[in-house]
Amino acid sequence: MTDRPIQIYDTTLRDGSQGEGVSFSLQDKLNIARRLAEIGINFIEGGYPLSNEKDVAFFKQIRKDNLGDSKICAFGMTRRRAMKAADDPGMKALVAAETPCITLVGKTWDYHATDVLNVTLEENLAMIGESAEFLGRGAEVIYDAEHFFDGYKANPEYAIETLRAAASAGAKYLVLCDTNGGTLPEQVAEVTRAAIDGTRDYEVRVGIHTHNDGELAVANSLAAVDAGASQVQGTINGIGERCGNADLISVMANLALKKKGYQVLGGRDMKHLTELSRYVYETANLQWRGGQPFVGQSAFAHKGGMHVHAINKAAKTYEHIDPALVGNERRILVSELSGRSNIVAVATKHNIQDDRELMDKILSEVVRLENQGYQFENAGASFDLLIKKLSNTFTPHFEPIKYRIVAGDRDSSSGGVFAEAIIKLKVGEELWFDAAEGHGPVNALDAGLRKALSGAFPCLHDMKLIDYKVRVVDSGAGTAAAIRVNIESGDTKETWGTIGVSDNIIAASWQALTDAVEYKLHKERSANSV
Repeated sequence: MTDRPIQIYDTTLRDGSQGEGVSFSLQDKLNIARRLAEIGINFIEGGYPLSNEKDVAFFKQIRKDNLGDSKICAFGMTRRRAMKAADDPGMKALVAAETPCITLVGKTWDYHATDVLNVTLEENLAMIGESAEFLGRGAEVIYDAEHFFDGYKANPEYAIETLRAAASAGAKYLVLCDTNGGTLPEQVAEVTRAAIDGTRDYEVRVGIHTHNDGELAVANSLAAVDAGASQVQGTINGIGERCGNADLISVMANLALKKKGYQVLGGRDMKHLTELSRYVYETANLQWRGGQPFVGQSAFAHKGGMHVHAINKAAKTYEHIDPALVGNERRILVSELSGRSNIVAVATKHNIQDDRELMDKILSEVVRLENQGYQFENAGASFDLLIKKLSNTFTPHFEPIKYRIVAGDRDSSSGGVFAEAIIKLKVGEELWFDAAEGHGPVNALDAGLRKALSGAFPCLHDMKLIDYKVRVVDSGAGTAAAIRVNIESGDTKETWGTIGVSDNIIAASWQALTDAVEYKLHKERSANSV
């Protein structure tokens, strides 16, 4: 028997953009649509052409692209009450979008029809049927049955009638929407089977569209598929209104890698999922969810010493899949909870696995430093330098002599506030002295440090500070509390993290900055010696 194909319908550009803090430019929408088409998403919903000019422009531009087998969908409502479909502005806007597919949303819940739309149940059925028939003259119609599960619970016969109204008018897909996001998986499965049975005399496919208000959107989507649904709607990373939508990343990974008998994206592998997830986060200017299943930075991160010991012998003991299958990677974290196995796993490149005394020394130092507020989980470069120092293989490239920060000065010509860093350090036997301005003291320190060293080390020109984070280690100490600074730096080849801890935020930042530069210089020296 062949695997049953499950169509993936992405609504990141419409439903996803309704999430708090999410805003896509026209170019963002075009770029995401192209990326979704590259990986083989079956349907890409572009937006609601009646709502704004950006969506109108999107449909106009995207039709020039060759998107392969992916179909762009315009989204809209059924015709208004007491108005012919051909005269309705929403219907006209959907037709004008010239998409091969149109997604039509209609009311399924009798309460919603009578008390929100203020129409009779018969008029609501007419609105659904006439709209689907009108739009179906020039496009494939997907009917989204809004509030279907609430509607079915209140009046199952009428809920099924709304589906039949769309199907009899030519809709090719009937999608059951858990609009409030509160339905349980067993209820989704039961109602999905009832919807399939109730429309069996039409040549239609049934789909599922879930929201995550009960933290069950992915589980509900999978339950619907097991009950016979052949299309899943959702968003990349589950972004969307309130608690979000079904996360298509997890849906696709589970269907392709975990469940048996299904095929998604035409049988393509899932190695692009991590890249796609992070691309959408970056485009939406959202922070990655570290603990996001399958693709999160922490999805295959191991911290406990017992866990890492087991992972080194048999990865499947603490990993449900090979992270490479979704384009992710295993990370071994080092902390006070670590055992010798963590040290071995992280420090393999130093070839110290047979030096038990050194490994114990490293572990002891990690515990001591963590007690002071250090955390090496996101500071791999600082940990790498720590190993070098403890194993007596660290050769400093420079020696800081002093630095001075002037912050809060106002530029009389521009009126802007700036900071200035004055740096003095030693490279070999030679003293280097320089200064730089920045938007703040840390920016000035970073610029001044690299400027002072760039004459001796030209490779620093391609290094930059990517991210800067500050955290109070002991909030109970008030303004005298220790400060932890994490810095992410990068060049054209990779990124790396460093850490500094002090009761002075500038001193902590200086530690993290000097570690970042030292790591860059050490890796360049290693690369040149190969």
